[in-house]
Amino acid sequence: MTLSAQMAVQRGSLALDVAVEVADGEVLAVLGPNGAGKSTLLRVLAGLLPADAGRVAVDGTTWDDDGVHLPPHRRPLGMVFQDALLFPHLSVAENVAFGLRTRGHGRTAARAAADGWLARVGLDGLGGRRPAELSGGQAQRAALARALVGDPALLLLDEPLSALDARTRLTVRAELRRHLAEFAGSTVLVTHDPVDAMALADRVVVVEEGRVVQTGTPTDVGRRPRTDYVARLVGVSLLPGVGEGRTVQLDDGGEVAVAEEVTGPVFAAVRPESVALFLARPVGSPRNVWPLRLAGAVPHGTTVRCELAGAVPLVADVTATAFAELGLAPGSEVWAAVKASEVAVYAR
Repeated sequence: MTLSAQMAVQRGSLALDVAVEVADGEVLAVLGPNGAGKSTLLRVLAGLLPADAGRVAVDGTTWDDDGVHLPPHRRPLGMVFQDALLFPHLSVAENVAFGLRTRGHGRTAARAAADGWLARVGLDGLGGRRPAELSGGQAQRAALARALVGDPALLLLDEPLSALDARTRLTVRAELRRHLAEFAGSTVLVTHDPVDAMALADRVVVVEEGRVVQTGTPTDVGRRPRTDYVARLVGVSLLPGVGEGRTVQLDDGGEVAVAEEVTGPVFAAVRPESVALFLARPVGSPRNVWPLRLAGAVPHGTTVRCELAGAVPLVADVTATAFAELGLAPGSEVWAAVKASEVAVYAR
């Protein structure tokens, strides 16, 4: 492992206690709600905030431990922030070369390296501009070049795409993915966007209230959420209960039929596209049919995402046409149907 870190930090009401390991060439995404401790984790790794306890080591070199705290400028790392944070009084090329110059590289060598990286990120010929003359996407590309020009052992990305508009975000995300695939060191990406995690990360760590609550590949975390936060993030209805044969008795009192034999504490997970809505109780094969109430509805891509309240709270995606034809509005009484084969079930 290039990066091995275990840290405990008390910041006001937040008690952060996490451990992470990231291998050479691996991208670790850290997901979590606001205030979970994600940015605090990055600040400790960057040396901007000393941990109260723990250890950070990269490539076998200790950065933080009892009596040891390597200052940020001595850590071989690069960092990209939510806002590019380029120095406004320097040219783009001077921004990219800044880290090399502070480490003692000559002006000519640093400028040549900066120009090379500007070409790699698609900013060839723009090195003489000031940051104010760049678009948001160009500024983030320049910030990435500045982070990578020194060949760091560790790359830290703090919500690097969140300030971009939707169209620019798609383009920069694709470019970032290509550069991360070529990066030989370890990368830690903090994000609240599951799409960024799915597209960029090899592995995901979910942090809530300062603790790691789930870890795995992006696909595994998306398919088997273990907390309400993760379930909401990926759009899954998470229903904790106890398996009894081919039925899950929910903790909140409802009942869900499943396609396989289950026993003991489990999660039943239902994807929004698996839920069908009716104004009258449907007839036919679905084993799961519940009377529910429409608590809210918002546009979601090409569909309308419906929040349903009742004994088995669900989220359903229906087309805008179907939503209008059903005459749905907050407070509407509906019947929801889900096939037993569409319910994923796994141990708690």
